[in-house]
Amino acid sequence: MDKPQLDKRIFWGAIFVICLLVAPLALGPEQGLAILNGVRGFLTEEFGWLYMLFTVAIFGFLIWLATGKYAHVKLGEGDPEFSTPSWIAMMFTGGIGGGIMYWGAIEWAFYYTAPPFGLEPKTAEAAHWAATYGLFHWGFTAWAIFCLPVLPIAYAYHVRKQPTLSLSGACKGVIGKYANGWIGKVIDIFFIFGLIGGAGTSLGLEVPMISQGVSELLGIPRSVTLDAIIIVIWTGLFGVSAFLGLKKGIKLLADVNMYLALILGAFVFIFGATVFILTTFTNSVGLLLQNFVKMSFHMDFTKGWEFTQTWTIFYWAWWIAYAAFVGLFTARISRGRTIRGVIAGMVIAGSLGCWIVFSIFGNTGLYFELNDIVPVTEILAKQDAYTAIISIVQAMPLGNIVLVGFLILMMIFLATTLDSSAFTLAFVATKEIKSEEDPPRWHRIFWAFILAAVSLVLLYSGGLGALQTLSVITSFPLIFIFIIMIISFMKWLREDYPEGVTKGHSSFKTKQSEADSRDQ
Repeated sequence: MDKPQLDKRIFWGAIFVICLLVAPLALGPEQGLAILNGVRGFLTEEFGWLYMLFTVAIFGFLIWLATGKYAHVKLGEGDPEFSTPSWIAMMFTGGIGGGIMYWGAIEWAFYYTAPPFGLEPKTAEAAHWAATYGLFHWGFTAWAIFCLPVLPIAYAYHVRKQPTLSLSGACKGVIGKYANGWIGKVIDIFFIFGLIGGAGTSLGLEVPMISQGVSELLGIPRSVTLDAIIIVIWTGLFGVSAFLGLKKGIKLLADVNMYLALILGAFVFIFGATVFILTTFTNSVGLLLQNFVKMSFHMDFTKGWEFTQTWTIFYWAWWIAYAAFVGLFTARISRGRTIRGVIAGMVIAGSLGCWIVFSIFGNTGLYFELNDIVPVTEILAKQDAYTAIISIVQAMPLGNIVLVGFLILMMIFLATTLDSSAFTLAFVATKEIKSEEDPPRWHRIFWAFILAAVSLVLLYSGGLGALQTLSVITSFPLIFIFIIMIISFMKWLREDYPEGVTKGHSSFKTKQSEADSRDQ
């Protein structure tokens, strides 16, 4: 059997783009950041409406798919490759990463001190919305954005038998033979560019967080040396996992991650502010469901719409930028699942997973703030978010033990995300790889260390803010790529299933798939 071959045009093109990204930010981060912030400001101010309407359209489109005549179409032959719990664990940890631990604990504090709708800060109403908006930004809409590219990519690869797992392959129904030419390569290189930005931001948030926690536990000052030790341990962890591959590495790490998260969350819930957590969660879900349409369209133009621009539009852009990676990785592990199953698993299970973290850790922090146990917002204003989060965790029952579990969980979350990223990068830059195969080990490890190296350069050059901004900029053209993918996907569905399918009769048309494969 022939071994998968490196796609040199994508591989070297991506390396070239990464060098273009790193060099100016490392050499002149202030000037580079100023320029990029200007571009980001232009996009969010002039095209904020597009982000809002696009995300609403995505959510509506997925509801139509999940309840329509294509709901039972299977994304490939046979039974699902992974059990549903393992599939959810890999999808969730790969897509969300350690950022959920960071923002889940502290995001409410930003909303409480600068609430939406022109409300007065630090009031009872501000507290209600502070506990709710995290569920909105990490809920149905976010996971609908993540789910959108999964379907056309999985259909192109598992059903239409495209030889590579890529965004360009999912666009072939519209761009035809150009998917195999320079247009397709540009699309795939652009995907790698966005993924590097997303992964780098995750590292930039979480390494300082872990370093701050270790500093508090051991009573030592945070330093570059401490950061470096943490990065070495973390790089080794996800490097080994990337070496072991999808089933022995990523799956195992994701399963361990989910079990640890359940244990830690259950402990904080049972021995912490249980009644407050349940009460606030119930109120927040009710507030969200009653105001979902309002929150989805709210622009607040009479107030300068600072909240919408700062948070909602930024989040939608961030999810779009990261959705290409989540789509590719989740498409790879979703062979044998139905369209409805993928949508329900991602939008419902993904949202619930985020809501649990926000409700347990976020509402605990809000409880400490409201009851004068920990002055969270004061610490946030005078010091930083890392110190505020550590203070929240240490105030919990058996605080230092919980902090150890919290830091380990964040470490594994981050390792799983970047492990999945390295796997996906290697997959995209490999020619004609079968769905049951993994990319070569050297290739996976190479991208694992590239991710670490790029993130480190930007972290210590002061360019991490620029990288986060680049991710938002990257999301803008991805909107139009996603639209092409969806048109391509619907074209294929109409050709293969003109009458739709019913439950239990979802096998795809192999003759059409074989004919399409011969056209490569």
